[in-house]
Amino acid sequence: MKKFLAAFLAAAMSVFAFAGCNADENADNAGQKTDWEYIQEKGKLTVGITYFEPMNYFDENNELTGFETEFTKAVCEKLGVEPEFQEIDWNNKVFELNSKTIDVIWNGMTINDELAKEMLFSTPYINNRQVAVIKKDNADKYKDIASMEGASVTAEVGSAGETAVLNDSVLSKNYTGCAAQKDVLIEIKAGTTEVGVIDYVMANASVGEGTDYSDLMIVDSIELTPEQYAVGIRKDDKELQSKINAAIQEMVDEGSLKALCEKYDLLDVYAFK
Repeated sequence: MKKFLAAFLAAAMSVFAFAGCNADENADNAGQKTDWEYIQEKGKLTVGITYFEPMNYFDENNELTGFETEFTKAVCEKLGVEPEFQEIDWNNKVFELNSKTIDVIWNGMTINDELAKEMLFSTPYINNRQVAVIKKDNADKYKDIASMEGASVTAEVGSAGETAVLNDSVLSKNYTGCAAQKDVLIEIKAGTTEVGVIDYVMANASVGEGTDYSDLMIVDSIELTPEQYAVGIRKDDKELQSKINAAIQEMVDEGSLKALCEKYDLLDVYAFK
């Protein structure tokens, strides 16, 4: 009888302990903030970027500016939070987002199926494509992809440009990745690579007459992978996604987003025609 009573008491204590643990856990979960509440409480949106014109770059006064910079500030004003821009390693963008080092990726990010498994996207706002950039001296040599057989090719690691290269049997034969899109242009100018594959948006702003890369050009006859830009948001933060989308739509309706595209020579890729 004593053994039975002891066993009964032990079992009862286990049940109460388990119930207590569940109660504590439920209390913790009930008090847990949503992602948007976490952003609201700190009063700022930490924005992951890299530096490239015309999206995010430093002007002659060493002030951060650009289409994405101004776009982000305008949306944040509508959301009632301050933007905090933070440079990231583009190849580690998903890790930085999920670890809450940043709250969004807002830097000419291309929508694709692989990233869609890792994050939410805002409404697309720019229609982009990948283009091939070469030295003007090579204009007669490289007129199409077939003529680039054996040429050295460079793109940013983890970028849509790299994907376009790796999916092409000619361009991928002699391919080397680099850390950033701006490095692709440096490599071409230095002659250490012959063909660079980067965003049209960046190439259009960065090469040709009146730029630091006046000796480079876009091969107009080559268009690689049409794509769209969107803001990257944590997978479970549908509330922030909804708020950003509403703010973007407000800017479209009031004409301020189109005006911003015009300011940065992006009207030809404006997604809201």
